[in-house]
Amino acid sequence: MKILVIYNPQAADGRAKSLLPEISAYIKDKAMDATIITTEYSGHAVKLVADANLGKYDAIIASGGDGTLFEVLNGYYQNKHQNSQQKKPPIGLIPNGTGNAFMKELKLRASDWKKAVDIIAENNPRPIDVGRFTTENKIYYFLNIVGMGFVTEIAEASVPLKWMGNTSYTVATLLKLISLKSQKMTLEIDGKTLERDSVFVEIANSQYTGTTFFIAPEAVIDDGLLDVIVLNKISRLRLLRLFTSIFDGTHINYPEIEYIKAKSIKVVEEKPGKLIPDGEILGSTPIEVECLQKDIQFLWR
Repeated sequence: MKILVIYNPQAADGRAKSLLPEISAYIKDKAMDATIITTEYSGHAVKLVADANLGKYDAIIASGGDGTLFEVLNGYYQNKHQNSQQKKPPIGLIPNGTGNAFMKELKLRASDWKKAVDIIAENNPRPIDVGRFTTENKIYYFLNIVGMGFVTEIAEASVPLKWMGNTSYTVATLLKLISLKSQKMTLEIDGKTLERDSVFVEIANSQYTGTTFFIAPEAVIDDGLLDVIVLNKISRLRLLRLFTSIFDGTHINYPEIEYIKAKSIKVVEEKPGKLIPDGEILGSTPIEVECLQKDIQFLWR
């Protein structure tokens, strides 16, 4: 089995760099022929995969956090050597970053890189859904989630706290709570228009975000639908209580939460704000999102 591994040595606040020799040796032990390329800057994985001759490989592997997987996925769709009629190899994952939400779909923990390599070696691809969104006249793809509103503020505040690991998202939430405010949003969901005064909107393809937040407990990775979680106007104290329930998914029982399954979604904010797809901060509202059912093959168990 010949694989291309796009490896982010800066993942997990740089700790991933020291893991590379062990991961490389274990891949070899599993009788796989790996071409390992390390990323050097933000966005590099997109270019590496977009420029690669994917036909040479049996699988394309992202190794890093959710941001690395996001870049590999977008490079995959931008690939210059293959057209829509040619079959692309499946994608796989070796988690080793700070945020590894998608690994939860594979029943993996951040320390389970050996199990991740085992899954890849088994070469058992599964068709899964992909989210596609348009912002600022550009098209992007995601496997996990894209958020807007208060969640983006939290993501920005967590960046200098990455050294804290997953705790960074919790601390950032508490820091930003003081500036909590809602705003007018217009949502078009499968052709139906909703006017809301909301704190945030999350559009999920998988169940987790930030590794530990069980944001979309009803999400199914291959049902052809995205799960839309809308938090409407809420007090700071009540949000603090709701926040603790996101870890087990019971937040969806709060009356301030709307949980909707949809094929296509458009969100317009009164004051356009930034987006956070799969842990990356890019683009801004308005945003149009759609689900591409079973559009790629992903190495699964």
